[in-house]
Amino acid sequence: MAAARLYQRKWVLIKLPIAVLALSAMVLLWHYWLPMPPSQVRFTAGRADGIYYAYALQYAQKFAERGVTLEVLESEGAVQNLHRLRSPGDDGAELGFMQGGVGYLGANAGEAGGARLQTLANTDIEPLWIFTRLKEFDSLQQLQGLRVSLGPMGSGTRLVALKLLEQVRLAPGDLQATDIAGMAAVEALRQGTLDVAIMVLAPESTVVNAMLLTPGIHVAQLRRSAAITERLPYLEPHLLAQGTLDPAGMQPPQDVTLLTTVASLVAREDLHPALKRLATQVASELHAGGGLFHRPGDFPSLRHADFPASPEARRTLVHGLPWLEEQLPFWWAQLLTRLLVICLPVALLAFWLAHMIPAYLRWLVESRVARWYGELKYIEFDLSREGISGMDLAKALDRLNSIERRMAAFATPSYLMPRWFTLRHHIDFVRLRLQGLRGR
Repeated sequence: MAAARLYQRKWVLIKLPIAVLALSAMVLLWHYWLPMPPSQVRFTAGRADGIYYAYALQYAQKFAERGVTLEVLESEGAVQNLHRLRSPGDDGAELGFMQGGVGYLGANAGEAGGARLQTLANTDIEPLWIFTRLKEFDSLQQLQGLRVSLGPMGSGTRLVALKLLEQVRLAPGDLQATDIAGMAAVEALRQGTLDVAIMVLAPESTVVNAMLLTPGIHVAQLRRSAAITERLPYLEPHLLAQGTLDPAGMQPPQDVTLLTTVASLVAREDLHPALKRLATQVASELHAGGGLFHRPGDFPSLRHADFPASPEARRTLVHGLPWLEEQLPFWWAQLLTRLLVICLPVALLAFWLAHMIPAYLRWLVESRVARWYGELKYIEFDLSREGISGMDLAKALDRLNSIERRMAAFATPSYLMPRWFTLRHHIDFVRLRLQGLRGR
């Protein structure tokens, strides 16, 4: 009987295969369904003299405290960040800062395709600064023929500047465009080799501070800025109040309405969910304070995001980190999560199968012996009847022989041997009685 043979070799034929299958299932689920997060992530930030490169270094420090290496990559700006985030392999990055509007403007700049991106959090409001040495500058049409810095190639500033020129039907060829930026643009304006510099930078930037402190350079305020925001919805007007940019209350010397955009933290869609949660949590720690154009608690947020919001980021911003990730170090939380979600259920299932299958086989084996006992009892009952015929005795003998043949082919487990021998003795006893009846 197959069940009896299986039960006799249950450790080799049942329990060992179940253990191997359980371990294989754990490995496959661990590797493909819920893999551990990578220990190194690339973060594309911005220019080394910019505020967001400094923020990226703070992210790297926070990640390092949790055992994750964050490699900060310098870039020319949001367009290059977009390209890196969408690029596979060693040329790409998994996290980066993005300037508002670049998400769909970048597609027009040849950045369509590649990896899908998600917004983890809006982090700050960035003004569009137009610094000029011209005293009566208040319209984009006045840029025609001037020496203008549109920002470096690969920057979000240049992309937005070109869209602004389109609003007044100007092309880069209609002015003396240059791509100098940063402190070089400050020096060029100071020396008079540059008339206007357009840049999207945080108010805390050293370049903005240098512009404001340089004599002869002031912030231009555009007329009809509301019409621009109607056509470019990723830009919003914000009031920069007089004297808010320096402790002495001298900058700006008067109220200025600036166009602003929202900076955001963006990740590749295929970035590990735990790292998305970690980056969102770090963003909550670094960007929760107030700013020049927003109150404390306004950021991080997911309002008006250029890219689809990450579900992990949304849950983290609303509910915080999962309990294990709050209570334990990052890597211990990841390990324990997989032990609870993968290893424990698979081990319990394997343990249950390793006991239930042998128990079922044991029941099959014991039920077979019990059926033989039942057949033998029926034979004894028939022999006790009055007027039993010779043909009935012959049939009873055939039934006894059939039971013996089946017992001989039965691979009896050792624990059933006493019952098996007892059954043989009972068969012999019934056979003797049967022979006595036939000899009458």
